[in-house]
Amino acid sequence: MMKKRSNGYGKMSESSTTTTTTSSTSREEETEWEMRPGGMLVQKRSESKDIVSAPTIRLRVAYGALRHEISVNSQATFGEVKKLLTAETGLQPDEQRVIFRGKERENGEYLDMCGLKDRSKVILMQDPSSIERRVIQMRRNAKIQSAHRAISDVSMEVDKLAEQVSAIEKSITNGVKVPEVQITTLIEMLMRLAIKLDSISAEGDAHAQKNLQGKRVQKCVETLDVVKISNARVKPVIVTTKWETFDPPPTTPQWEFFD
Repeated sequence: MMKKRSNGYGKMSESSTTTTTTSSTSREEETEWEMRPGGMLVQKRSESKDIVSAPTIRLRVAYGALRHEISVNSQATFGEVKKLLTAETGLQPDEQRVIFRGKERENGEYLDMCGLKDRSKVILMQDPSSIERRVIQMRRNAKIQSAHRAISDVSMEVDKLAEQVSAIEKSITNGVKVPEVQITTLIEMLMRLAIKLDSISAEGDAHAQKNLQGKRVQKCVETLDVVKISNARVKPVIVTTKWETFDPPPTTPQWEFFD
């Protein structure tokens, strides 16, 4: 009897172990992942759980000395929480690190599965690498703005010189000779602007504006080179005033006769 019971007990133990292993394997096989529309990989929930509407919970968020409170679906992911916090803090989701129970949470983790409940507290920190990226971006923006201002200043100077070039070209076309020093001076001033443009470090839209102003300067110089040749062929007009002189009529004395 004791031996039979021992065998029976052994069979029951073996069956229990097999059932536990099968159940664990079954749970692992049932764990599936799905891709959200935003490209986030999250754990797929069973259909039975999706049927039940999840309650809305309030989360208390500590961000440095600031405190925020947001309402969110209890079955939302931490990635969705970060999107809500963007409006509160100004930090983009990729700049945020959310800590709960001393552990940083991944975007694809669900709130309820991590144990968050109504009035749970989480800590929000800014990713140190994002701070460095933001500083680099700020410096880049400042550099671009500086380039735009410098190019704008050059553009105003080109406008003024272009008007003078146009005036000289019109005068020579009308046959009026222009002093050569005036043409030479304009060319030198335009060449200085060309050098100034070359010294400006620009990229993107600023680089395109820089090239545009460079072409304007080049066109003005080429125009003056042609005008200089035409100006040399213009004969100066000498205006002189010739006065005609007339001899005074002879004066004849008039004699009076008396009887």
